[in-house]
Amino acid sequence: MNRGTAIVAGYAMGLLALTGTQAAGIDVASAYPVKPVRVVLSVPAGGTPDVLARTVTPGMSALLGQQLVIDNRGGAGGRIADELVASAAPDGYTLFMTSPPCLTILPHMAKVPYNTLKDFAPVSLISTGSMLLITHASSPIASTKDMIARAKAAPGKLNYASAGTGTANHIDMEVFKGAGGFNLTHVPYAGSPQSVIDLIAGRVDVMFTSIPLVVGHVKTGKVRALSLAGAARSPLLPEVPTVDEATGLRGVQAGSWMGLLTPAGVPRAIVTRLHQAAAQVVQTPDVRARLMAQGGEPVGNSPQEFAVFLRADFEKNGAAVRGAGLKAE
Repeated sequence: MNRGTAIVAGYAMGLLALTGTQAAGIDVASAYPVKPVRVVLSVPAGGTPDVLARTVTPGMSALLGQQLVIDNRGGAGGRIADELVASAAPDGYTLFMTSPPCLTILPHMAKVPYNTLKDFAPVSLISTGSMLLITHASSPIASTKDMIARAKAAPGKLNYASAGTGTANHIDMEVFKGAGGFNLTHVPYAGSPQSVIDLIAGRVDVMFTSIPLVVGHVKTGKVRALSLAGAARSPLLPEVPTVDEATGLRGVQAGSWMGLLTPAGVPRAIVTRLHQAAAQVVQTPDVRARLMAQGGEPVGNSPQEFAVFLRADFEKNGAAVRGAGLKAE
């Protein structure tokens, strides 16, 4: 065999090997999943993100033909879960169901060993939820416009609670302050439940929080709902105006979201299969109703659409963190 013939033969063998590898990859993707799939959550069991995840995963298990097993890895602001997923094998058997803090807030406040936009592959945005601005029943604050006026008249005198530095309701309030041109003093807590207890007791003035956490208190009169930082009113509290309606400030939206991701490098066919299952489940009447009962707006968009959403949220929160000079505590 001369040199030219050997080169051609070698190229042909390499092409056959590559084609075989690609075919094997397609076969693996079409057979996926062949064993249970772990779904890592960045929060402990029992909170709203955990409830939302457990609302969606049973239906996905039925469609995929394998059990999706929830693995709660709360702690370190979500960093434990992020690191676990980012370093997992990209085979589709480790998924990530998460919300903003660890992916789009924490990386702007502290050094983390993962890159939000490179180390994860978006699958689908499951749901979004708007934040409710509340005050206690005995507060003199009568409306959102009144709160802004009082804050401008005495900068820093009014305070606001959050579930902790770097949480969604902390960053969202900082964005709101910038949009409205007023100042409030931040009072961070070690979680939402205690912050709500202190607000009801009148120890803090206002706060942003998720609707499910306080809807009962609003209906019994322990908490006064001032406005909803969303594009539309919530069916859970239809009498509460949006921030736009209450103040005339356009485009003020604050909230959280729940999304499904994989480690980067998972075959596209597997990501597509996961997206199809998630989107189908999210749009079923029962799951939609249960998500909305938790204050969520069902989405179920494409991996490409979720990637655009994720980047926008990452950039928005980065600007808020830099503008407020925040660092992890």
